[in-house]
Amino acid sequence: MHNEETKLKLDRRTFIKGTAVVGASALAASALSGCVGGGGGSSRGGTVRYYINQPACIDPFDLQESEGTAVSANLFDSLTKFDYRTQELIPAAAESWEISDDATVFTFKLREGATFHNGDPVTAADFKFSWERTCNPATTDEPSVISYHIDKVVGYDDMLEGKVTELEGLKALDELTFEVTLVEPFADFIYVASHPALGPVPSGGAADDFATFSRAPIGNGPFMMDGVWEDDQYIRTKRFDGYHGKVPNVDGCDFMIFESPETAFLEFQAGNLDLSMISTGQIESTKETYGNSVDGYTSNPGAQTLMGAESSTYYFIMNHKDELFSNKDIRKAVSMAVNRQAICDTIFEGTRIPGTGIVPPGIDGHRPDAWPYAKYDVEAAKQALADAGYPGGAGLPTIKLSCNSGGGHEEIMQMVQADLEAIGVKAELDTMEWATYLTALQNGEYQLGRLGWIADYPIMDNFLYPLFYTDTGDNRSQYSNKDVDEKIIEARSITDDAARIKLYQEVDDILGEDAVVAPVMFYCHHDVCSEKVQNFFFGPNRVAALSDVEIV
Repeated sequence: MHNEETKLKLDRRTFIKGTAVVGASALAASALSGCVGGGGGSSRGGTVRYYINQPACIDPFDLQESEGTAVSANLFDSLTKFDYRTQELIPAAAESWEISDDATVFTFKLREGATFHNGDPVTAADFKFSWERTCNPATTDEPSVISYHIDKVVGYDDMLEGKVTELEGLKALDELTFEVTLVEPFADFIYVASHPALGPVPSGGAADDFATFSRAPIGNGPFMMDGVWEDDQYIRTKRFDGYHGKVPNVDGCDFMIFESPETAFLEFQAGNLDLSMISTGQIESTKETYGNSVDGYTSNPGAQTLMGAESSTYYFIMNHKDELFSNKDIRKAVSMAVNRQAICDTIFEGTRIPGTGIVPPGIDGHRPDAWPYAKYDVEAAKQALADAGYPGGAGLPTIKLSCNSGGGHEEIMQMVQADLEAIGVKAELDTMEWATYLTALQNGEYQLGRLGWIADYPIMDNFLYPLFYTDTGDNRSQYSNKDVDEKIIEARSITDDAARIKLYQEVDDILGEDAVVAPVMFYCHHDVCSEKVQNFFFGPNRVAALSDVEIV
C-alpha cells in the first residue's frame, strides 16, 4: 500500500533576480542558527554504528554512489548545502554568495576561521585545488567520472584533455573569496555547489599522494577520519572539535561495511548497529517491533522505522551500444513487460511506488505517468517485440540481466526474468559485488542492468543531464541525442524557474518516447534505527544529519 503521507515536496525558492546576495537574509539567519556555533552543544558522547555497503570512494574526487557519499558528506562541507528539513539552500563553507545577472559568475565568501581536520585554514585556493583535482587527468591517470559537476566551468575541456593545469574559470580572489565563471548561464549551479564532491581538499600537500589521501581523507566537515578505511570492514570517524559549525553531540560514527542488507539487519537485531536497511519481507514486522517514524525521516525511541519518500528512482539501464538494445522497439518491449506494481508489492511490501518516468515525485517538474512505455502492458510489449523483428521472441538471443548482489536486486531480476519469458524473451541472471558491478557498467560490459539514481541536488537537471547528456560519466546507457543535448543546455541558461522547468519537461518527453531506460519504481526509505539514538534525521538523499544525533 502506498503511503501518500511520505511524499516530500522539495520546493525551491526563487533565488535569481538580477544579482542575488545570500547571507544577510532571513534564509541565512535560519541556516546560521544551525551551522554556526563554534563548538557549542552539550555532548552526550557515544558512537553511532551505521550500515553501508562497500563504497567505491570516500574522497570527493570520485563520489559516484550513495555509500561513499554517506561518509564523505559528513567529512566535508561544500560551499552550500540543501537542508531537506527546511527545504532551503543554506550556507555551508561559504557564508554568503553573489550571482551575476546572467547566471555565469558565482562569487562565494568563505567563513573566516574555518579549518581542515589537520588544522590548516580553509581558503579559496583549497576549493580551486579540489575542483581542479577532480578533472585533472594527472590525478589518477584519468579525470573522475563525476567531474561533470563542473564541466561548465571555463577551461574544463582544455584541462580534461591535459592541455592546461589550471581552470581559467576558477579564481581565488583572496583567501576567502572564491569566484567561479561558467562558459554559459546555469541558473541552478548554486545547487550544484552543494554536492560533497565539490568540497575542499587541502592544497598544502596533504592530498598529493592520492592512494594515501583517498583512504583517509582530510576534510572540513563535522566528522574526521579515525584511522584508515578498512575494506569490507569499517570506516571509523570521530567528532571534529574544531568544526566551524555545530559540533556533533556524539563522539563519532563507525560506518560498518556489510556485503548485504540481510546481514546488516541481523546485526541490527542483535544490537550491533544503530542504522540498517530492513531485510526483504520484514518491513511490516519491523514497524510493529520498533514503531513508525512520525515524518518518515526522523528516528526517536519508539518511532524508529523510516519509510519516507526518497528523491531517487530505481531503473533498468539498457546498453544502447549493444546491437540488440540499440533497437528502440526492444527497449519498449522490455519496459512494458515489467510488472512494476508486482515488484513493489512482492519485494517491498507495497512501500514503493511504480516508476512512470525518470524524475521522481518531490522534484519540481515531476509529472505522473510522464513516460508512455513505463507501464505494464503485456500485449503492447508483444507487439513491440514483433515490430523489432522477433515475433513471440523467435530468433531473439538470450538476454543477460546484470545486477549487484544483495538488497533484493536478485529477487527483482528473477521477477523480470519471468516477465520477459511471458512475452517470449529468455534471460539469464548475472550478479556481482557492488564495486565490480559499477566497473562493468562504466566499461559498457552489460546488456540490461539496474541502477538507482539519488538526487545529487534536488533539481530536474540532475536527473536529465548526468544520465542522458552525451558522454557524461553517469550516462551508463551510452545514449546520445543531439536534440536532447541542445535542449538541456538551453534550459540551463533560463533564469526563470517556470520556463526552465517547462523546457526540461520537453527533454523528458523525448527521453520517454525513446524508451532510453526503463523506470521501475520511486524509492522510499526502508530503514530502521536503534532505540539508542534520537534526533536521527535520514534525508531523502540517504545522507544522515549526524551532527544532531544523540545517544540515549
